[in-house]
Amino acid sequence: MSDHHLQLELEQEQEQQPLLIKSEDEGDLDGCLQQLDLYLLLLGFNQSSYIRFAISWVTFLMIGVVLPVVVLLMITNCLKCDLYQVQGFELVVVSSHASLAASALLCLSHNLRKYGIRKFLFVDQYHGHVQRFSNQYLHKISESKRALLLWFLPCLILKLVREVIRMMYIQHESWWQSCGILVTLTFSWTYVTIIFLSSCLVFHLVCNLQIIHFDDYGNLLERETDVLVFIEEHARLRHHLSKISHRFRIYLLLVFILVTSSQFATLFQITEFRDKVTFINGGDFAVSSIAQVVGIILCLNAAAKISHRAQGIASLASRWHAFASCGPDDASQMRFSNRNASFDAAHTLLRSVSSESDMEAMNYIPFPTNAQLTSYLASYHRRQAFLMYLQNNPGGITLYGWTVDRGLINTIFFIELSLVLFVFGRTTVFTTTN
Repeated sequence: MSDHHLQLELEQEQEQQPLLIKSEDEGDLDGCLQQLDLYLLLLGFNQSSYIRFAISWVTFLMIGVVLPVVVLLMITNCLKCDLYQVQGFELVVVSSHASLAASALLCLSHNLRKYGIRKFLFVDQYHGHVQRFSNQYLHKISESKRALLLWFLPCLILKLVREVIRMMYIQHESWWQSCGILVTLTFSWTYVTIIFLSSCLVFHLVCNLQIIHFDDYGNLLERETDVLVFIEEHARLRHHLSKISHRFRIYLLLVFILVTSSQFATLFQITEFRDKVTFINGGDFAVSSIAQVVGIILCLNAAAKISHRAQGIASLASRWHAFASCGPDDASQMRFSNRNASFDAAHTLLRSVSSESDMEAMNYIPFPTNAQLTSYLASYHRRQAFLMYLQNNPGGITLYGWTVDRGLINTIFFIELSLVLFVFGRTTVFTTTN
């Protein structure tokens, strides 16, 4: 009797152990989400109250707009003022960079205020998914943090090198003033750039978290056989992608438009003052352009990756349908044996009664019954309907109907290249002497 009780206690401990592991994973995920929420709060994205809203925008205007403009106006009092005959050039760069950060702050804060961090990342929509994918969620969030550092640090190093070179070539009243200008401009640029890159990485993180579910959906084709389960799961994933597209479409459009317009505005000024623009008075254009291009790459990479992952589900379903339809006869017979066991028994009985000899029974090849044919054809048509459904509903990140995939990225690239060549052709003049 005591041995039986000990065995029951051991079984209960084994059943409770995975529950404890799941609760620990969920606790780690909750802590990671709280850290992410705190990070977004420090940057001003969490504007859930009027006080936070006011503090966020006042801080942004003071650090991201007023501070660099005032410092740039002070730099014009240097001894080498001929280097700053194009003072408005850097002001255009500051305004374009601040406009990108303002659009990121506006769009992302609106979504966080409306949905919260968990619903915004789609980590608590359905029961059981958080327990299954907690470790993968944590891994994706950690990858996003590392990506922010890896992409931001090279830009920050370039900004510091640029400011040091300007401080060496432009003489001020004292070295303390030069160091103060360096620290002020670097701090303002860092604040604005982190806001912009963080918003891009949040979009990148949302897409990467959905990739986890699409990978699991590919494994679902190997575990399940019910077509209705496949359709319901795919409809849920496609609904998530529609929500992501709806929440980020304004932000993505603003990023593309602002980056393109700022590049062309700066390009016009470069061609206008091509003999006066140097790295000292125009280096911010190069550094800010690199940061802006990095943000666009992160957004387009995430959108294209999740779009192609969603479109690749159709190829997986096609292979699954082909294996199920063109498999060997014994495999198909085993597939439908449980469903048609009674028909197989009746068919065997008819064979034994109607045969005249053992040789005739061995050489006799029976035709499948109507029930077997009906079951096989019904299963085939269900798979075919599911495959047609996937082909007509590929899913992906869309911008007002346009799917963000490699085709759209190539189109955007060639449009931008054509516009750049057009601007060069209109602004660059080559004179010849007879």
